[in-house]
Amino acid sequence: MNISRPCKQSFRYAAAVALTAITAVAGTVSPQLRSMPANQPVEVIVQHTQTLLGSLLGTVCSTLSLIQILPLGEVCTTTVAGALNLANKPGVAHVSVNNVLFGTGAATPLYDYMPETISPSSSSTAAANYKLGSGVGVAVIDSGIHVNSDLIGTGTKGLLLQNLFPNVVYAESFVQGEGIDDYYGHGTHVAGIIAGNGANSNGSNYQFNIHGVAPGANLISLKVLNRQGQSTDSEVIAAIERAIQIKPLFNIKVINLSLGRQVFESYKDDPLCQEVEKAWKAGITVVVAAGNGGRNTVANGYGTIAAPGNDPLVITVGAMNTEGTASRADDQMTTYSSKGPTLIDHIAKPDIVAPGNRIFSIRDFSSTLEDETPGNVVPLAAYVKRPAYGDSSDYFILNGTSMAAGVVSGSAAVLIDDDGLTPDQVKARLMLTATKNFPKTSVITDGDTHQTFTIQYDLFTVGAGYLNLDAARASSVKIPSGRNSASPVTVPATSNANPSTPIYLANDGSQSAVWGSSAVWGSSAVWGSSAVWGSSVWSGSSAVWGSSAVWGSSAVWGSSAVWGSSAVWGSTADGGTSAVWGSSAVWGSSAVWGSSTTDDPDINEH
Repeated sequence: MNISRPCKQSFRYAAAVALTAITAVAGTVSPQLRSMPANQPVEVIVQHTQTLLGSLLGTVCSTLSLIQILPLGEVCTTTVAGALNLANKPGVAHVSVNNVLFGTGAATPLYDYMPETISPSSSSTAAANYKLGSGVGVAVIDSGIHVNSDLIGTGTKGLLLQNLFPNVVYAESFVQGEGIDDYYGHGTHVAGIIAGNGANSNGSNYQFNIHGVAPGANLISLKVLNRQGQSTDSEVIAAIERAIQIKPLFNIKVINLSLGRQVFESYKDDPLCQEVEKAWKAGITVVVAAGNGGRNTVANGYGTIAAPGNDPLVITVGAMNTEGTASRADDQMTTYSSKGPTLIDHIAKPDIVAPGNRIFSIRDFSSTLEDETPGNVVPLAAYVKRPAYGDSSDYFILNGTSMAAGVVSGSAAVLIDDDGLTPDQVKARLMLTATKNFPKTSVITDGDTHQTFTIQYDLFTVGAGYLNLDAARASSVKIPSGRNSASPVTVPATSNANPSTPIYLANDGSQSAVWGSSAVWGSSAVWGSSAVWGSSVWSGSSAVWGSSAVWGSSAVWGSSAVWGSSAVWGSTADGGTSAVWGSSAVWGSSAVWGSSTTDDPDINEH
């Protein structure tokens, strides 16, 4: 709920009532704030203590500086010095910068064969199965959704009753001054990947039916990215909160977050991470893009997972390249997909990888992305057998972990429709059944820059493996009730990590609210060892985190020489953040995010 100029008297009265019962205990402050000039203006998110949260409209910011009330606190404008002082006020738990987020996909033809790739046993180029994901609500927190025939009905365009109703059942904008429509073009593309029905490519005149993973799913459009593809923490938090609120009305079981920003503090303090955890615990599977920082040269792309993908509960997704074929045999990891471990907390991420390179999906005519990259409109000849003069393409090509996240969100909807799985069961099922037979390395050349990259298929690059929806649907494995699938913490065997330091995977026992009991994944019959996170040191051949059933063979682990530098593990309290992210090494450079739109650099990967 945005509050522009609240009534002074009512807020002063409420604050006075609330603060009378609060003990003055100093709150904590994000390290990001302490590194900024004292007189710099800044928007901050002030997280309240439980006592203040339970009071009636209690606020700590002055009336004129208050911008917005959030479920966990408030947003206000101040200086850095003022923000540091706020932490000393009664009722303040933590103060963070209200950071800017970006969409994690970008524009640039061979058909991607995404549906065939993720379902190698059952799928074909036939029309979409609109029963997949039937009735499951997927909240797309993005730039909005522009509805066309690909998001209405069954994809047949026939005179059927169900063809009168759009897949988008609810839409709301959290962007000030912008309506619910998609002016950027990112959210529409992601929506098509999740639930597009292929209506505009259905029939005998088309080479391919370009459709999403779960055409039967209902979409809830919660717009947070503006026409430049930017948002803020507070806008995304408000959108997630709305998804939680309306979950019973629209059967919202999945949230897709194809957006991200730099990690500035531990997920334990980050208000954005706290909100995604709230959604997860409310029964919503949260799928997040890993980010597009894999080309960072400081640490070979390691340590570049974006927030909130650094949270251990959510499903964090990296991007694979299908190479424009239906076979999985020639698929390769993309060079830009962000790699773990996460900064500061060192969570093992990503959790899984999925197709994300050169993905065909719904075109949003005259969007910002199309205006910037008109060459990424799919040529009619790429999917129409006999293009007619004057026809225009209905599809657009984007790359990035944004697209891969959409693929996993659609897959989650299918599994929930099939088996009614909980978020933890969805995550565990997808990770367990993911394909794990990767090569040790791949050498990949960018066709535009002619740069050559060597990719190592290790835990921090591919997670538990390559999404296989057929295998996930065929499995009946469920983690026991009361267990969860939080991603493990990676711990160097010595305090000063170096290229030869062994790595442990461990449950963070200090965070019982996240990991629960020590037997996190549950039954040893499924996961291997009852000490699920593993107590053995990684040596290239040992079974870590239970068994190879989850992570695959030792080939997946590769060599610690690649990720072993202090830039990833950190030699100071910041966990290596300054070394990896730097002033412009990742986030300040168009090499990762583009001019301002989070563009993915790999538009011509071979």
